[in-house]
Amino acid sequence: MKNITPEELMDMLLLPFCILLTALCIGQFINSLVENRLAKHFADREEISLKYILLKAARGLPRAWIVGSTLYWLINSTSLKWAAVDLFSYILSAWLSFTLFQVLARAATGFIEFYAQRNENIPQTSLLPNIVNVVIYALGILLILSAMGISVAPLLTAMGIGGMAIALGLQETLANICAGIYLLMSKQLSIDDYVRLSTGEEGRVADITWRFTTIIATSGNAIVVPNQKISSAIITNYCMPEPDMTIKVPCGVAYDSDLDFVEKVTVEVAEQVTKEVDATVTKKPAVYFHTFNDSSIDFNVVLHCSQFADQFRLKHEFIKALTRRYRQEGIEIPFPIRTVYNHRVEKQQ
Repeated sequence: MKNITPEELMDMLLLPFCILLTALCIGQFINSLVENRLAKHFADREEISLKYILLKAARGLPRAWIVGSTLYWLINSTSLKWAAVDLFSYILSAWLSFTLFQVLARAATGFIEFYAQRNENIPQTSLLPNIVNVVIYALGILLILSAMGISVAPLLTAMGIGGMAIALGLQETLANICAGIYLLMSKQLSIDDYVRLSTGEEGRVADITWRFTTIIATSGNAIVVPNQKISSAIITNYCMPEPDMTIKVPCGVAYDSDLDFVEKVTVEVAEQVTKEVDATVTKKPAVYFHTFNDSSIDFNVVLHCSQFADQFRLKHEFIKALTRRYRQEGIEIPFPIRTVYNHRVEKQQ
């Protein structure tokens, strides 16, 4: 091997260093263009498009691609035949190939989110993108190993044998994954559905992951439930088959009230409040008398809202408005009355 003096080594590295520095500047410039375009997309609140998906998939990688490709070309064009140089060339080639599968996985995730927003049959959860990412990365690693001349057959055989042991050790985890896939395929739950479990927990579904389903309660706290528990539990889904809600508000008026007038006034108030809270509701409210109680004639006011969460505000505003209107119209909401007879006092008298 010919000995290389430090001066000769500096002369050999000067030009490659300048080329590498130029590649770094170009890569940084392209990275900045991608970042600026993505920032403009978020600022303008543009809809997700194919261009946006590809830019997001390539985010942060153009600089790495240009610098890595330049470095790979410089290494393979050098006259140095060191073992370390060849090893570095193999590692760099494998890394560049892996980044291509990284872009493919990001793009696949973006397409899933894109079509999920436009198609109700595709659930908007993190479980499906995670499964797709694992498949793409696993396939990418196998193809890279095969391209480098490493036989993947023994690896696949070992994975098959070891998979049985792993399945036994991760039985609960695999059961939760299968339960999560079942939940997605059966469409029992979707993101933003308001549900109540048989154990009493209730809230809005935030996400379905590998192992857990996250439910956000009305208090703002997160309820994390294993998918296996969700799939076997009795669930009340207030958004199925339709998200519309029917609310019953119990009321009562005095016995000397004009019931036709009470019904007319109550329906007017219900229609007005429903329009103020949720203008999309088309169903009309109704009044149904049902009981001669001790001190009042009782009835239910049936209200409608388009979302489960709207029921609380609707009931709140309706009770306030109905109380004001009853006072204006002179309609009495009676207090419970009990008459007590004291027979001992009567005998003394």
